[in-house]
Amino acid sequence: MMELRVKIEDSGKRIDNVTTKYACELRPELEVSRAMVQRMIEKGEVLLNGKSVKAGYKVKPDEKIEIDMEKLENEVFIDHDRKIPRAEKVALDIIYEDDDILVVNKPAGMVVHPACGNYSGTLVNALLNYPGFLTEFNRPKDTKDEKHLLRPGIVHRLDKDTSGIMLVSKTGVALRKLSNQLKNRTIVKKYIAIVKGMVDLDEGVIKAPIGYDKKDRRRMAIDEEKGKEAITYYKVIKRNKDKNFSVLEVRPKTGRTHQIRVHLAHIGHPVLGDTLYNGPKVEGLLRQALHAHSISFTHPTKNTPVELTAEPPEDIKSRL
Repeated sequence: MMELRVKIEDSGKRIDNVTTKYACELRPELEVSRAMVQRMIEKGEVLLNGKSVKAGYKVKPDEKIEIDMEKLENEVFIDHDRKIPRAEKVALDIIYEDDDILVVNKPAGMVVHPACGNYSGTLVNALLNYPGFLTEFNRPKDTKDEKHLLRPGIVHRLDKDTSGIMLVSKTGVALRKLSNQLKNRTIVKKYIAIVKGMVDLDEGVIKAPIGYDKKDRRRMAIDEEKGKEAITYYKVIKRNKDKNFSVLEVRPKTGRTHQIRVHLAHIGHPVLGDTLYNGPKVEGLLRQALHAHSISFTHPTKNTPVELTAEPPEDIKSRL
């Protein structure tokens, strides 16, 4: 839950208006509407001082508003004029495909699913154009199925500017089984990260809970009191003393938002190009130097182990 405090200038205003205002300020990319917030209030996904209230409640200074951010994001995705994303002819770098799964190498700059400011050219737009993809979800029986259309087959996410391997399911059965593997942490993902400075230990583990940054809601931060458990393993592949960077293989055990980027910044080695977390700018690198290199999982219908890798793009490869 994201916690906000009512400002003096907003005293006496309706909680739905104030919550919408604050959500838009903190997450402008979502373009939150008052109708979305009102639905969340009705469902108890927005609380005032820990309790449910009516949308017309007039707030007082310093009262605490809590918003379930995951539910807010879902509301945004589902609420966009109640429309299904367009199927678009977008090229996909396919690593592996069978009747149940599709594995792609996502380029940096591609958004995974439509959101405010990115309604075209996403991985979801491409998947909806892919022949025979998740056909059982293409005509939902009711609006409860719309979420599948907004994220068809999406098992896990990658940040817009992180490149690399993504596993998606082509059937509902595969989606359910792979989602359970992800929940049970039996899917293993390994990343290549190029970070600032010389990492001392050849390998190590970072255990530090992560929550929203209290000063800047675009960012995540280490939060020992209210953060969620986050564990990241790393191993040094290469150290470049002349250019002052280290190349790491990183394996997150948990899947918190921006986890690898936050954890590496926390130990004093931010990812190169990751300006959101104080990573240094590097000539020829226009995004964070983070690439999802490999993924291991159990095939959802064959029950056999699968391990696949994605070739890193040139901006990463040239520094390895």
